[in-house]
Amino acid sequence: MLVAQDPLAYRPCRLLVAGTSGAGKTTLAQRIAAVLQIGHVEIDALHHGIQWTPRPTFAAEVAALAAEPTWVTEWQYSRVRPLLATAADTMVWLDLGRGRVMWQVTTRTLRRRLLRQQLWNGNVEPPLHTFFTDKDHIVRWAWRTHAATGQRVRVALQQRPGLPVVRLRSHAEADAWLAGPLTDAARRPLVE
Repeated sequence: MLVAQDPLAYRPCRLLVAGTSGAGKTTLAQRIAAVLQIGHVEIDALHHGIQWTPRPTFAAEVAALAAEPTWVTEWQYSRVRPLLATAADTMVWLDLGRGRVMWQVTTRTLRRRLLRQQLWNGNVEPPLHTFFTDKDHIVRWAWRTHAATGQRVRVALQQRPGLPVVRLRSHAEADAWLAGPLTDAARRPLVE
């Protein structure tokens, strides 16, 4: 397991960003893609169809993504996690504390709902009262599943002991890693 200061001995090409819901995986994935100048595919956009229904082409689209030589995406959805973990050359684990995640997911959810921000395929956050009625409301989901990411990362490391995992425990560590080891690695030639 690597930390924010550890150098990378290679230029990453296929990266997964792990973390609990609301940790900031997508934002970090976009920033990684910008540093490496490779594409970011938001996995939620592949998964969510109209009215939050899973898209029937989801697994096939993820398989096609995994076969590409370069990409950054979020490590979500149990159906495709093993495939992505097998194809990745690097995992970045945004391991924020529960309090920080809850602040982020709550403020993000409120902002999206109040502004009626359109997400994937025309979806918007559900009414705020669903926090009380839906056991899988994103805020409740983030609370309930916070510890699961660490367990999944450990299982992935057992299955792929050589997979480099960079564990970032704060946004400051993420900033330092992006500006330091990742930027240094981005100067290396891209090997496909």
